[in-house]
Amino acid sequence: MSTVVVAGASGYLGTFLVSAYLARGWKVRALVRNAPRAEARGLAREQIVVADATDPESLRGTMEGATLVVSALGITRQRDGLSYRDVDYQANVHLLNEALAAGVPRFCYVHVMNARAMANVSLVAAKQAFVDVLRAAPLRSTVVCPSGYFSDMEDFLSMARSGRVWLFGSGTLRLNLIHGADLAEAVVDAVETGRETLEVGGTDTFTQQDLARLAFKALGKPPAISSLPDWIRRTVLRILPVATPRDIRGPAQFFLTAMGRDMVGDSYGNRHLAEHFRSVVTGIIEGVGR
Repeated sequence: MSTVVVAGASGYLGTFLVSAYLARGWKVRALVRNAPRAEARGLAREQIVVADATDPESLRGTMEGATLVVSALGITRQRDGLSYRDVDYQANVHLLNEALAAGVPRFCYVHVMNARAMANVSLVAAKQAFVDVLRAAPLRSTVVCPSGYFSDMEDFLSMARSGRVWLFGSGTLRLNLIHGADLAEAVVDAVETGRETLEVGGTDTFTQQDLARLAFKALGKPPAISSLPDWIRRTVLRILPVATPRDIRGPAQFFLTAMGRDMVGDSYGNRHLAEHFRSVVTGIIEGVGR
């Protein structure tokens, strides 16, 4: 039985990766910083390996005998004194170095789409810096670049719930978001088929206008959509570094930059954003929330 080490296993994508590899008959080592949180996320105690990838010493021995490392390790907000450079770059370098020391023959990393075009975004720059190191390393590598997650679009639901969705420009830029479970399967398939790079999205492609209408439909409200000139988005991006705290700046910079581009990857999976929106709305109506 082959062994895979999943880094960031207690995160949103990480839990789906663990499930996908278990379903394919792999032995899984779920690398996490916090065991109770990992168990609360549904990971079995016997799968959990506690280590902090920002500390290379804590990784010693965690990859012995493994045939694959898959890293979904990264942060959305810069908190607890940790920057994107500390985690999305340096912690992944530590994982790669430990994999090389253990003789692991393959490493897969979950990146972002259009990274070269978003090099001015600090989150993306840190990820791309790691990919550059990975590509130069003496092992086989796979880099999977998703267009974005279903959960990223819940901001559209929030705006629709407040009564109006605001878009920049014409709202005709396209994207095909992917569910975490479908992305996990795409990762497994990409590695098994020897892909070096995969740009992947979900089964449905939407314009930003479509997404706004979909959010209103899920809420049972008539659509109210307004467009702002795109120069406002570009201006906000310029002032973010001096006008916002670091933990807000990073996600906002990424979101606003990504919303200025088409984000369409190879269609994969069978889950639909409309169903995700309905499930979120149902949770809100029932008082469950998210």
